Amino acid sequence: MIKAIIFDLDDTILWDQKSVKEAFVATCLVASQKYDIDPSVLEKAVREEAKKLYSSYDTFGFTQLIGINPFEGLWGNFIDDEENFKKLREIVPAYRSEAWTRGLKRVGINDPLFGQELGELFPVERRNKPFIYDDTFEVLDALNNHYKLLLLTNGSPDLQKTKLDITPELIPYFDHIIISGTYGKGKPHPSIFEHALSQLSINKDEVLMVGDNLMTDILGANQVGIKSVWINRHDKTYKEVVPTFEISNLKELIPLLESF
Repeated sequence: MIKAIIFDLDDTILWDQKSVKEAFVATCLVASQKYDIDPSVLEKAVREEAKKLYSSYDTFGFTQLIGINPFEGLWGNFIDDEENFKKLREIVPAYRSEAWTRGLKRVGINDPLFGQELGELFPVERRNKPFIYDDTFEVLDALNNHYKLLLLTNGSPDLQKTKLDITPELIPYFDHIIISGTYGKGKPHPSIFEHALSQLSINKDEVLMVGDNLMTDILGANQVGIKSVWINRHDKTYKEVVPTFEISNLKELIPLLESF
């Protein structure tokens, strides 16, 4: 019998990819108003330069362990006390400026001051554009009084809390919220899933893990024997990591639970 459900946050119940996309669109539009450039071409250039630059810092291994991607580095403040977060906090102002400056250079614009301006604008736009999937609240409402709900998310405590602060209506649904940056290891490390089970005080056969990422949510759940539900909104395929169940939207979780 299923008594609890563990949910991933980003791109499972919170539409992070859309928020990032819309922040890029808005920021690149500002750039196109100053210079005759194609906003979509600039976006692609900045995304690529950000990834390259992000992987060059000595914090890269830590960000992979905790689960902080390059685009979160473009808007997170990382005010957490842990030493690696302090390093990130020192790095990100220059990282943002440099990523946008390099992106501008790729489209033929050499303007570091404007690159810095865009680097400061992107975080503002990202915070102004929180998106939640249309089916999120319908499903959470249906589950709320019948199951224990736990939110298990990779990332910086400050950044993930910021995402929740700008979507505060999500918070009351969850009995527990675990952020990898606070715990010290991220999904798919087995210990963070075991920690989640201890918080719920239930056995692993009484819980489902619901997430969009095969290599973190599903792999981690599989490794500790938790039934996994892969939400596959984009009709992707899987090979090495096989979920217990697969759904194409959150609403399909309801009949799946009823089948138990």
